[in-house]
Amino acid sequence: DLLWAWAAISFAFAVLLGGGIEGLGVGFSARLILTVITVGIAFLLHELAHKFVAQKYGLWAEFRKFNFGLILAVFLSFFGFIIAAPGAVMIAGLATNEQNGKIAVAGPLTNIILAGLFLLLGTFLARLGLFTPLLQSIVGFGIMINAWLALFNIIPIPPLDGSKVISWSFPAWIGIAGVAVFILFVI
Repeated sequence: DLLWAWAAISFAFAVLLGGGIEGLGVGFSARLILTVITVGIAFLLHELAHKFVAQKYGLWAEFRKFNFGLILAVFLSFFGFIIAAPGAVMIAGLATNEQNGKIAVAGPLTNIILAGLFLLLGTFLARLGLFTPLLQSIVGFGIMINAWLALFNIIPIPPLDGSKVISWSFPAWIGIAGVAVFILFVI
């Protein structure tokens, strides 16, 4: 399920970055590589973070793709916008409010860490004089997409992660939201 969702989300964002259906032509393969590296990895590690934290608490956890959400994302990308609902990590077992909050915050926190790593990579490559246009695109989009994913997922509306995080810890919620906003609008 993870691989199907990764492929569909990467494809949809590559189409979106090309301006919609016209974007399937020239440059599509380069945009697809860009989105597999940035959006795909951001999505994959976000979901795996939820899974691993849940398993740390002895809970059963498995990602399940949401076929309608994947089809909708690909379909809408042809028209120049996207609504991505690729699926979610399903969790079974008894968890406390704190455990649910920590499981939920793991995804957006992973995206914040990834945005920071892309920023460090860009700084390192620039200092070495290796910041090619392709690497600039990868780093810039990697920072942006991870910060947006963190900010979107921390919205405190069910079923988004933010509803569970804010119910567990307002400071954790405000911290993730604040860092995501800072990355998006200040850096």
